[in-house]
Amino acid sequence: MSESKQKSPGRFKASVLKWLGVPISLTDGSFWQSFAGSESSSGESVSVESALQLSAAWACVRLLAETIATLPLNLYQMAADGTRTVAKDHPLYSVLHTQPNAENTAVEFWEVMVASMLLRGNGYARKLRTSTAIIGLELLLPQRMQTPKRLKNGQLQYQYNELDGTTSTLSEDDVLHIRGFSLDGLMGLTPIRYAREVIGNSTAANKASASVFKNGLRPSGALSTDQILQKDKRKEIREDLAEQFGGAMQAGKTMVLEAGMKYQAITMNPEDVQLLQTRSFNIEEICRWFRVPPFMVGHSEKSTSWGTGIEQQTIGFLTFSLRPWLTRIEQAVKRSCLTPAERLTYYAEFSVEGLLRADSAGRSAFYSQMTQNGLMTRDECRVKENLPPMGGNAAVLTVQSALLPIDKLGEQSAASNAQDALKAWLQTENKDES
Repeated sequence: MSESKQKSPGRFKASVLKWLGVPISLTDGSFWQSFAGSESSSGESVSVESALQLSAAWACVRLLAETIATLPLNLYQMAADGTRTVAKDHPLYSVLHTQPNAENTAVEFWEVMVASMLLRGNGYARKLRTSTAIIGLELLLPQRMQTPKRLKNGQLQYQYNELDGTTSTLSEDDVLHIRGFSLDGLMGLTPIRYAREVIGNSTAANKASASVFKNGLRPSGALSTDQILQKDKRKEIREDLAEQFGGAMQAGKTMVLEAGMKYQAITMNPEDVQLLQTRSFNIEEICRWFRVPPFMVGHSEKSTSWGTGIEQQTIGFLTFSLRPWLTRIEQAVKRSCLTPAERLTYYAEFSVEGLLRADSAGRSAFYSQMTQNGLMTRDECRVKENLPPMGGNAAVLTVQSALLPIDKLGEQSAASNAQDALKAWLQTENKDES
């Protein structure tokens, strides 16, 4: 067994337990990658489990997965006049928005799907049907899914290793497959495999840092004497000193030397070997792989170029980090969960308004502009603020002129023209009398 396996028995055990009862072949790449990981140039074995032990990788995955999972995913129906309504009567609405299956809420389900795409490049779910309608989505672990095969009729066939040791054959219509970044359109690329050098270097730097602090920032020292020591005596001295003075907990103890021995400490400052800079750079590298700004995972050493206000930074995060993932999910749901006829009028879309909400002053200015220019009603603004609608004129579009209903503008203009004409006539009559 290699040194990396001896150092990480927990990861070895976890990899084995996930595959108990599952038939394994020598060509099963999913098992062997989970079992052994990918070797990096630093000598560290990189797998999904080892990558998540890095705080930067854990923070990036959690940030993206939890943010996307907590955004409401709604199903809309587009009318012929271009207006849209939330399709709450469609059976797919509650599956996407509320509860995909009996075991998971919508947040839990989409959290696992997004995390699977971030770490393994693909997210899978089994469609649960009654007749032709989809009534549920069951999570399928990507590490148990074999590479899909292309059949002669052009469709894809999936082989999934179930938890009970059996293998299920699933058709393309039975699986919701959301791919990450891909080069062939069939399978998403596994980010951990391509980022193994960065992750391996970061793991090695963490171990080196832990070793430095374990030794009390004093990695080694030298004992010198004019005498020639026997092998047994040399071993005895080395073990005795290591037990009593090795490690950070032993720092400060007084060392007693015999036979004219002299101790010379070899000091090392982490700054001298750029250990701290290396760890900081690795955080930025990991964030670059997940396309997350470092300041959003607690790395505030460098300022962001995404704007100075929190609103501008949120818009940048939504545009460059979240939007590609949101669009992948929306289009995959439309392609795989709706019939060709339904795709003409129905579509799924995340509601991102919650991310764009600024402070109270910003929201107040936004609502004022929208209502005064006749773009939103006051009831629509109240709904966005989680307030009950008032009804009546609060549901009517108004403009800034006199805050009149928009369909009364013509009448107001006509009345104003009549009043102006009357004033002009009265002025003319007064001049004639005088």
